[in-house]
Amino acid sequence: MDISVIVPLKNEEESLPELAAWIDRVMKENNFSYEVWMIDDGSTDTSWSVIQQLAEANPNIKGIKFQRNYGKSAALNEGFKAAQGQVMITMDADLQDSPDEIPELYRMIKEDGYDIVSGWKKKRYDNALAKNLPSKLYNWTTTRMSGVKLHDMNCGLKSYRKKVAKSIEVYGEMHRYIPVIAKWSGFRNIGEKVVEHRARKYGTSKFGLERFINGFLDLASIMFIGKFGKRPMHLFGALGTVCFLIGFIITADLAIERIWNSVYKMTERPLFYFAMLAMIIGSQLFLTGFIGELLTRNSPERNDYLVETVLDRTK
Repeated sequence: MDISVIVPLKNEEESLPELAAWIDRVMKENNFSYEVWMIDDGSTDTSWSVIQQLAEANPNIKGIKFQRNYGKSAALNEGFKAAQGQVMITMDADLQDSPDEIPELYRMIKEDGYDIVSGWKKKRYDNALAKNLPSKLYNWTTTRMSGVKLHDMNCGLKSYRKKVAKSIEVYGEMHRYIPVIAKWSGFRNIGEKVVEHRARKYGTSKFGLERFINGFLDLASIMFIGKFGKRPMHLFGALGTVCFLIGFIITADLAIERIWNSVYKMTERPLFYFAMLAMIIGSQLFLTGFIGELLTRNSPERNDYLVETVLDRTK
């Protein structure tokens, strides 16, 4: 199968028939074999009934229905598990992503050799103050922290090589940072394509301002797990050692000064309590590193690694 299209959705009953027909037309025009996975993330309207009707009319359309709302990351993760296409393309169900972009996104993966191609909605129809400016800030921050140079990290329209989609796990609200997750998994050939952004035709946005706070926290989690997920002692142990040494050196200096000056009261100086605090924090960080190492060593996934190629000429 050439292409799997994964469409996470919630309460998009009006847009689904038009989206399905549009995708089908594009696939037939380009002679692609395909499947469409529509992931119903706890819709409260008739979205699932619409998906069932579409699947009866077109066997290429398939669906997964969540018991309740779990979020876009969960929907994408289940879609990646179920899909079998050599190239997987994700898009939103609100018709703001154009299926006409599919052939070029597919070509960039198959012919240009990219692992991921992310869409860039260069011209947007969103409210500039409520969405565009915060998005630019987050894209700038993510680029500086991760080294993944994309203008629109959160664009829902992306294409993936099958191996990439099957190798990564998306949870929480980390769908915004899939390229970063892929990079930490060793997939570094990440491209970008300017795509059409269409004005919303039906319904309203399902995301609020809280996504920016959650997005920052998820980015911090990704950066930590990517660098220190299998060696937490390297981070917490180093920080703990530095904090403890700073506190110890200050305390030793104050103690020496107390020896030479009997009138001097070491415990009346604020610096003394700062030194005690530094040693306590340092000890706690060091112990945190030990606990992290114990958990990592006993994890069933402690030796799970992504292997690209095995060369054994004796077989």
